[in-house]
Amino acid sequence: MNPYAIFLLYLLAILGFVAVTLLMNRMLGPKPVASATKLEPFECGAEPVDRLNVKAVPVKYYGIAVVFILFELETVFLFLWALGAQPLTGTLLLVFGFFLLLLVLLVLYVWKSGLLEDVRA
Repeated sequence: MNPYAIFLLYLLAILGFVAVTLLMNRMLGPKPVASATKLEPFECGAEPVDRLNVKAVPVKYYGIAVVFILFELETVFLFLWALGAQPLTGTLLLVFGFFLLLLVLLVLYVWKSGLLEDVRA
């Protein structure tokens, strides 16, 4: 059988399972009724500390989040590279060195931009 046909059948089976699960949840699952307590922003039962003086999260934290995600992805790619590079050749070591160079450049950029120092306050 064609590998693309197998992939298509697998994809259709996954989508069908998700559709059946969602349909069963809609038909058989609980149907909550909206109430004043349910529509409050805090559903855990705790009263908001201060409703009038709510401060937004500083934009600086989003930069930290993006850098964190980049380093997480690079870590995953390093593990995948280590698993895929079984016959270790000079070309693979060169690619690995280039990848590590990019990683070091990213660390230097984050350090030089002062992104981490801005968030401490």
